Amino acid sequence: MRNLPSRPLVALMLAAMALPIAGCARNRAGGDLPYVARDVGTLYTAARQKLDQHQYKVAAALFDEVERQHPYSVWARRAQLMGAFSNYLAKNYTEAIQGAQRFLSVHPGNRDAPYAYYLIAMSYYEQINDVTRDQKITAQAQDSLGELTRRYPNSRYAADARLKMDLVRDHLAGKEMEIGRFYERRGQWLAASLRFRKVIDEYQTTTHTPEALMRLTETYLALGVREEAKRSAAVLGANYPETWWYKRAFELLGENPATPIQPLEPGETVIPQTTVTRPEAPVRREVEVLPIEGGATPRAEAPGGPTPATTTGGAGATPGGNAPSTATPTGVQPGTPAAPPSDTPQDQ
Repeated sequence: MRNLPSRPLVALMLAAMALPIAGCARNRAGGDLPYVARDVGTLYTAARQKLDQHQYKVAAALFDEVERQHPYSVWARRAQLMGAFSNYLAKNYTEAIQGAQRFLSVHPGNRDAPYAYYLIAMSYYEQINDVTRDQKITAQAQDSLGELTRRYPNSRYAADARLKMDLVRDHLAGKEMEIGRFYERRGQWLAASLRFRKVIDEYQTTTHTPEALMRLTETYLALGVREEAKRSAAVLGANYPETWWYKRAFELLGENPATPIQPLEPGETVIPQTTVTRPEAPVRREVEVLPIEGGATPRAEAPGGPTPATTTGGAGATPGGNAPSTATPTGVQPGTPAAPPSDTPQDQ
């Protein structure tokens, strides 16, 4: 019979194999951090030093170590939020959101809860793409900013959240305008008018409203709905009388006067005027769509409404400085949120 190793020897071998595994722990920042048992003060101080030295990923890992080695310490709660902040500075936005959400799930009534909500909103805000791409992140940023202002309307972060909410709404309106102009270029007037109508209904306080009203005038004239076109132009004139968009809408109405209806002969088929009966005779052929320049506007540029100017390119041309935008500048470059208010642990 073969000699089998004794039980104490087997236990010793298993312990030796486990040592390399226990020596390293996978931290949430994505790196391997050697496990070294340290007191909470030493760990937290080391994490703050790395944060001050702009070594954000290392700082996030050390803050996670504070929470892992001393989960019941008053510093563990603080380290959770500081770890999320470090990940935000490292542009690890997913980890920052997860860390702040974990903090809120464990400490929903903590005095730093408004900052956690703000950190989540800013992490979404920093990921906003230009209007030519999907705007799912933009919608999430809007929801997060809205939740912050609803829960903590008087907090120190509420004013900045409201400002960024306006910029996010402007960005979402820009996306609708981009799609509407795309349909307009293809001659899909109804689809274009629905997009411009959505801007008026849902984003009427944004910088895109004057252009949306002028575009509605264009598309309604192309569809043969003159009364709706006149109504859109009237709203544009009442609210933005000095803009170039109103001037253009007024010109379009003058270029497309109402056509009187001729009496029908007995037995003649009644065909609506807006129905295209022959490919060679499209509806409202004389309506000229404004040229739309390509290229997205950089996000850091401040949004500016069009101002009256003298047309230089003939009828339908866009005057200098008033070219319709194809992307939504979000105006103020998002600022980096400050660190949580205090490093002194507080009771909930």
